[in-house]
Amino acid sequence: MNIFRLFGDLAHLASIFILIQKIQKTRSCRGISFKTQALYALVFMTRYIDLLFRWVSVYNLVMKLFFISSSCYILYLMKYRFRPTHDPSIDTFKIEYLLGPSFFLALIFNYAFEPTEILWTFSIYLESVAIFPQLFMLQRTGEAETITTHYLAALGLYRALYLPNWIYRYFTEDVVDPIAVTAGLVQTGLYLDFFYVYFTKVLHGQKFELPA
Repeated sequence: MNIFRLFGDLAHLASIFILIQKIQKTRSCRGISFKTQALYALVFMTRYIDLLFRWVSVYNLVMKLFFISSSCYILYLMKYRFRPTHDPSIDTFKIEYLLGPSFFLALIFNYAFEPTEILWTFSIYLESVAIFPQLFMLQRTGEAETITTHYLAALGLYRALYLPNWIYRYFTEDVVDPIAVTAGLVQTGLYLDFFYVYFTKVLHGQKFELPA
């Protein structure tokens, strides 16, 4: 594992810890899209189904179990423990527009027409757009709590760090993954507007507000 992937994984872990802390500390899931969190849970469960039959390493096992369990825990917090604080009237993005195309693309563009491979490919495509409901909610409200923006920044950094990881692997291992690279570029691109506001406002002590 190279340093870019390691820091990418650490940023991903940080995003989850920030989100859980935000929910538990404020006792509220206000400003968090339940639909995005449900999509991430689906991403992890379809991608890591190989836990049932393949061993890679202790690190790999721990990380996969953490991502699955933490995403389910977040859904529990939002659906049951702090349900009254979630406003479904602003979490209205239609996720079927993401699920359908992702599955369709996985059936057509994959490395092997096998159930586990199709599920893995589906998870890659779906992860690239899973943030859409959250960004759509931000667009509707026009603002977000600072800690929520830190969560999104860490999540975006995780994906951004995978770009140099792929470049590094290309030059050192002669490995290219067109599906992951394409999906990663799409996912990183979705964060550009958010990062602009984050760096120009939040990191300067101002409130996160989207331009009118």
